[in-house]
Amino acid sequence: MLTKKMTHQYPALSSDQKKELSDIAHRIVEKGKGILAADESVGSMAKRFSGIGVENTEENRRLYRQLLFKGDDRMKKCIGGVIFFHETLYQQGDCGTNFVKMIKDKGIVVGIKVDKGVVPLAGTDGETTTQGLDGLAERCAQYKKDGADFAKWRSVLKISENTPSSLAIMENANVLARYASICQQNGIVPIVEPEILPDGDHDLKRCQYVTEKVLAAVYKALSDHHVYLEGTLLKPNMVTAGHACPNKYTSEEIAMATVTALRRTVPPAVTGVTFLSGGQSEEEASINLNAINNCPLLRPWALTFSYGRALQASALNVWRGQKENEDAAAEEFLKRAEVNGLAACGLYEHSSDGSGAAGQSLYVANHAY
Repeated sequence: MLTKKMTHQYPALSSDQKKELSDIAHRIVEKGKGILAADESVGSMAKRFSGIGVENTEENRRLYRQLLFKGDDRMKKCIGGVIFFHETLYQQGDCGTNFVKMIKDKGIVVGIKVDKGVVPLAGTDGETTTQGLDGLAERCAQYKKDGADFAKWRSVLKISENTPSSLAIMENANVLARYASICQQNGIVPIVEPEILPDGDHDLKRCQYVTEKVLAAVYKALSDHHVYLEGTLLKPNMVTAGHACPNKYTSEEIAMATVTALRRTVPPAVTGVTFLSGGQSEEEASINLNAINNCPLLRPWALTFSYGRALQASALNVWRGQKENEDAAAEEFLKRAEVNGLAACGLYEHSSDGSGAAGQSLYVANHAY
């Protein structure tokens, strides 16, 4: 009688490698800490700067990142990791200290964006996949040497009548799994980011359904590629209605839909979930994160933030490229970081005044990095 052979995983990671990955992941999402996503590409920075009348030069980008990175002791209490863009990883502050050391000296983990952007996926209705796998192992090895201990890769899906297609879901899940596996081989914790865009008029239920389908496919692919889940972080969208949906939902409804979707699809072995803000205003992103951490369902993972715009919008607005505004802008960033640190513990009590600049929508249609 022929016996079927079980599938095999060749020992890809040693127990020491696994321990290192798990330790890094835990450091990033320690209680009350989240991630500053400062990994905007040169093109994205052009959009941010044009809104405040600042020229998009390498020096202006350096000055802006410096004001975010120089934060005082309050920063290390609520920021566990900072995602860098390639250029920023090799820049230094006015004091001559390079940015990697500046962040590490605060006990914060340095990360790096490693994808090369989205490209059209043929045979679909305007859907995309993400490129950057070629040469990724070599880049990861170099980034690890240069001080990065985690990485980010963004895949993008959108909800419409015909999308996301099963082809786009499968392709993006597979690409994320390949990326994650390559990162782990090089001692880098992968942040897995399957972003479902907020574009469209779909309701909360539809977003929850699609989020569950996408996350289920992602974790099937991660399993197929033998990715060590304890050494990963997930960066998903919150479950929200489409930007053009006429129904408005409460933060409690958003929290319930989000946590339910995660409970149905994300294994408890995953160390942390670091939500993207997805065009929510600074205040909305904090209120919704707070509600998620007060949701009356069992939540086996750290549920925290990995925000770009929702940590930086007020700071950018105050800075406007002026040297004399740097300290005030840094203060705005620290204020938002502290608020989100509280929200990650379910302890944020917001005021109902609309919060000025923090209440402004940060939605960008068809958002690309």
